[in-house]
Amino acid sequence: MQAPPRITVEVPVLVVGSGPADYESLGARVQSLRRPQGLHLTLLHVGILDDFGRDVESWTKGITPAGTAVQATVRWLLALPELEGFAGTADRLIVLGGGNVAGLEVTVPQNVHDFQVSLVQGLHQLLDGLLVDYVDDFILSSPALGFRYPHWVPHVAVGRPPARERGPWDIPPLTVECGPSRIRNGRFLPDVP
Repeated sequence: MQAPPRITVEVPVLVVGSGPADYESLGARVQSLRRPQGLHLTLLHVGILDDFGRDVESWTKGITPAGTAVQATVRWLLALPELEGFAGTADRLIVLGGGNVAGLEVTVPQNVHDFQVSLVQGLHQLLDGLLVDYVDDFILSSPALGFRYPHWVPHVAVGRPPARERGPWDIPPLTVECGPSRIRNGRFLPDVP
């Protein structure tokens, strides 16, 4: 049985550096270099929708049923504006995800930061409408959302870090070309009235 898909708002990475050789050179710095075709930069992680709905239901002590939370979240996701494609730069590798992931730390244009902030503000409004109190506490404690830190670090996960090394590691500067924003696994969103 296939695991339920994780839902994120992201931008696809179109090109790293000036071509495939620039990306492949990262293989000397990280283990298990990911294929370039699936690279993305996450703007907002929502997680597995049913889990998110259960988190809301539990936090509100049943006042907001999980199904209601899922439907409202799908409507909110589908109404999000699209961020246009952009170019960022990366000049170091960082360790993420509790030490299991190596990523390019990406410097992005201000409008991308502004868009990501608008997503978090929209999430706040969504949760407020779902009668979640202490929204910041909920966001940082919801297992589905998976927020580990209160601030966003733009990054592209590229592999695993070298054994027992914490980084960061400086690398020659690379351009990171990104496409327009999209909902990852959006085709799995349930139909809502």
